[in-house]
Parts: sequence; structure tokens; C-alpha cells
Amino acid sequence: MFLASWIWGMAVILCCVSWFLLGRRRRRQGEPPLENGFLPYLGCALKFGANPLEFLKEKQKKHGHIFTCHVAGKYIHFLTDPFSYHALMRQGKHLDWKKFHFATSAKAFGHGSIDPAEGNTTENFHQTFIRTLQGNALDALIEAMMENLQYVMLQSRAPKLQSNTWVTEGLYTFCCQVMFESGFLTLFGKEFNSNNDKNLSSKQETERAHILNALENFKEFDKIFPALVAGLPIHLFKSAHSAREKLGEALLHKNLLKRDNLSELVTLRMFLNDTLSTFDDMEKAKTHVAVLWASQANTIPATFWTLFYLLKSPEAMRAATKEVQSVLESAEESISLDGKHISLNRKQLDNMPILDSIIKEAMRLSSASMTFRVAKEDFTLHLENDFYSIRKDDIVALYPQLLHFDPEIYADPLTFKYDRFLNEKGEEKTDFYRNGRKLKHYYMPFGTGIAKCPGRLFAVHEIKQFLALIFSYFEIELVDSNVKCPSLDQSRAGLGILQPSNDIDFRYRLKRL
Repeated sequence: MFLASWIWGMAVILCCVSWFLLGRRRRRQGEPPLENGFLPYLGCALKFGANPLEFLKEKQKKHGHIFTCHVAGKYIHFLTDPFSYHALMRQGKHLDWKKFHFATSAKAFGHGSIDPAEGNTTENFHQTFIRTLQGNALDALIEAMMENLQYVMLQSRAPKLQSNTWVTEGLYTFCCQVMFESGFLTLFGKEFNSNNDKNLSSKQETERAHILNALENFKEFDKIFPALVAGLPIHLFKSAHSAREKLGEALLHKNLLKRDNLSELVTLRMFLNDTLSTFDDMEKAKTHVAVLWASQANTIPATFWTLFYLLKSPEAMRAATKEVQSVLESAEESISLDGKHISLNRKQLDNMPILDSIIKEAMRLSSASMTFRVAKEDFTLHLENDFYSIRKDDIVALYPQLLHFDPEIYADPLTFKYDRFLNEKGEEKTDFYRNGRKLKHYYMPFGTGIAKCPGRLFAVHEIKQFLALIFSYFEIELVDSNVKCPSLDQSRAGLGILQPSNDIDFRYRLKRL
């Protein structure tokens, strides 16, 4: 027994030594400084995952504005100089922004490759999203979301809203339920037909139960999403795997065809799945699970952080409430609880610079997205003042949280300042500087370049609608006005808006209108 253990131990040691001597990458002339880490395959992954911002700050201080890290089998070149970001955007000939995203989607959601080069589909997904989430299509989404938010806030939650009675709830839980239910109805329509249906109330209750069940499955799957992106197989997570399959079953085409008011996005995606892909029924459904996740995973925490910072800042709350009231008055919209809903169109929502600034500031403080490009071939990356050799299949990455927390760009960067993105005239501020030079890239929670999130406009409008309705219909306050700001859950670093590490209790009740 001892001999066998000794032999296995020596084998492991020899493998590690062999990797250290032969398997580690050697930096070639002209390449960025290299950090291999000490662990085979993982490299710097554990240190990076523990606190990406501090890790990258440390390496930036050590190596300068570009360096390479071995992370979970990949070699990632981190570019930290914001004045060189545009240089990366110009490298479309040598860098592929789709490859990483296509591979990640297939791993996480369980459908076949959506890369047209793989032969499963010829759909251009990015163009589909731009066509159905921007331009004229955005107006229809905004209108539907406005109706659904009011249905969820006032009718769906009616049993909780007894006259003049405070309801205490977790703020994140509240935002999660309201935004998920409203967003689900907006994209995937309703099971019930609201016209001339004698059993409408019971069907609405059944519908809500189905959506809340989908929310529980979404949360179970979302918990392990970072592990899936890192490459771990979903079969290691039995409950999450089951949750993903249940979401897929709910979004099978045969079930979606039973629903009214499907969004243009989902209708078009169903058509393109059926006509341009060789996916089976469940794989088609899982591409819709990907749409559901993309529509919720960052919007929910962004909504939480925005409302939390408003509740912690009376000055910001007063300014935001006044702006919403002014827009409603200009639109001649009256607030009542008699079933007549408020209507705010895209133009009116766009005329809210204070809310814009508040949402931007909340997202600046909570965003930890990462922009990836994969090298198609060996090439030379030309930056503003230097150039570096990049190998085929290496990743070039931007980590905008470095930018968002840079005190040279944002004074007192860890403090929420609701008017940080407003100029002296109370309009959108776009002049930000570093070392006396104006920055083109200073705010990047949605990525940049051609890969910029196509749903970003809808996401911001959703949050504005949510806030406008909260201000209009409810009195809200924190249970503990001195509660500390929850820390950011770093396990999701690189994926977008970070969730809070713990929920915060707040209370709300209907206004006397």
C-alpha cells in the first residue's frame, strides 16, 4: 500500500516537474511580459478568480500596460491602457470576437455550435439581435415592458399590497421577481388571452406560477454559470443541469406557439431556427434559454444596484423623482390605481438625463465585464506607442473595471455620485480625461466595438421604466437606513454586472393617490 502511494506520488511530482520544465510557455522576443503561474493548466486562474481587479492592478504595476497571463489553459494578453483600446478594435483582420462567444454559448446552454462555419446554422445571430432589439423594434419592446411591469407590480403582487400596509422584502429578491416576470412576459408572451376570457384570473395565476417556477430554475442554473464558462461540464451540477433542461422544455417551439404576444425577437428566432438550422427541438429551445439568460442575468443586478444607491442617497432620490414627475406631467400622464396604466414612450424615457447618470454610475460601480478577441493567426499588435507579437489562438482582453475605478478618470472612484455623468447644463457628460488627454473609451459595461451588447438600449430603458413606476406608485425605504453597501460577488467577474454578496431588506407600500 505504501509502495503504491509512493509510486503515484512520484509520478505526480515528475509530471509537475516535466510541465514546469517543458510544458510552460517561454516568452519569445517581441511578446508581452508573461505570467505562467505555478499550477499546471490553471496557471494564474485561482489568483485571478479570487479578486480580478486587484490581480490585474498588481500585474499592471509590475509589467506595464500589456502583459500575458496563463489562465485555465488559455494565454490571455490583458491590455490596460485605455488610449490603446481603439487599436484593438481596428484588428478585425487578425482577431475574432465571435469564436469565444460562440464556444461559450454552446458550453453553457447545451446547444450545438452556432458558428456558421460549423454547419449547424447559417443564422447571423448578431444581426438578428440588432434587428429585433434596436431601431423600430425597440419601441414595441418598450411599450410591452411598460404594460408588463405595471401588471406585475400592481396586479400580480396585489395580495401583498393591502391598503397602507408596509411590505418588507429583500431588495434583490424584489428586483429579481419583478424584472424576471415582466421581462419574460415581454419576450415570450402570455399563455392567456386577455380578451373575453371568463377564467382570466385563474389563468393569470397559473401563468404566474409557471413563470416563478422558471425563475427558480433560472437562478439554479445561473449559480453555476461561471463554472460552465470556465469549462466545467454541467453534469457535475445535477440540480443546475435539471434546471437548464426544464427551462429548455418550457421554451420548446411547440410550447411557445401556444403563447400570445411573442416578441419580434423570439418570433424571428423561431423562424430562423426552423429554416436555417439543423438543430433538434431541444437544441432550438436551448438557444432561447440563451436569450432568456442574456436578457436577465445583468439587468436584474443592475436594477438592484441602481435602486439601492438611490435609497442610500436622498439627494439622488429627490432629483430622480422630480425628473420623473416632470416627464409624466409633460406627457399629461396621471397616476391612479383604477386600472389605467402609465404610458411612457422611448422619446420620453430618453429625456431623463438624471436617471441616465444614476444608472451609469450604478453600473460603473458594479460592472466587471470583459472584452475578448481570439487571434486568428500569428500577428503583430500595433498599439499607440509600441507593438507586440501575438500567437494564433491567444486571447486579447480588456477588463473595463480597471478603467471604471481609475482615480485619474473618476475622482473618488468608489463613491456613488449620482450626477457624475452630467455636465454643468444638466446634460449627458462625455468629456473624461486621463493624464490631461480626453478619453474615447471611459464607460464600458456593455463592451465595445462591433461586439457591444445589442440589447443595451432595451436594458437601460427597462431600468428607467422600473424606477419611474416605483416612484409613481410606491413609498419605499430601507429597513436600516445605515446599512452598509453589500460587497460585490467576485465569482461572476468577467460576465457583466456583479451581484451583491447578500440581500438588503427594504419595505414598500402603495401611495395614497
